[in-house]
Amino acid sequence: MKVTDAVPLFTALADATRLRLLGRLSVDGPLSITRLSEGTGVTRQAITRHLYALGRVGLVHHAPRGRERVWELDAKRLEKAKRYLDQISAQWDAAAERLRAFVEDP
Repeated sequence: MKVTDAVPLFTALADATRLRLLGRLSVDGPLSITRLSEGTGVTRQAITRHLYALGRVGLVHHAPRGRERVWELDAKRLEKAKRYLDQISAQWDAAAERLRAFVEDP
């Protein structure tokens, strides 16, 4: 993943409501907006807005089911984000190792 691809994704993830929605979809599977808004204290309109923000970066998608839209997590996109973070982590580990070797080398 390129930095330019990562920025919109991590921007979308920088919201507590959106993270809770992703968590709920990952545990409970596909859900309607009505079900996703139950017990949250957040309006269905706000939940819809957050879901579309997550959808724009490919983290969720929806399909019609009767009169409702059912939203589902796209685990592949989340896996790409994880790989990007793993790559950054490996770079930091390598930099820390170079610094350790420099400091410890007489």
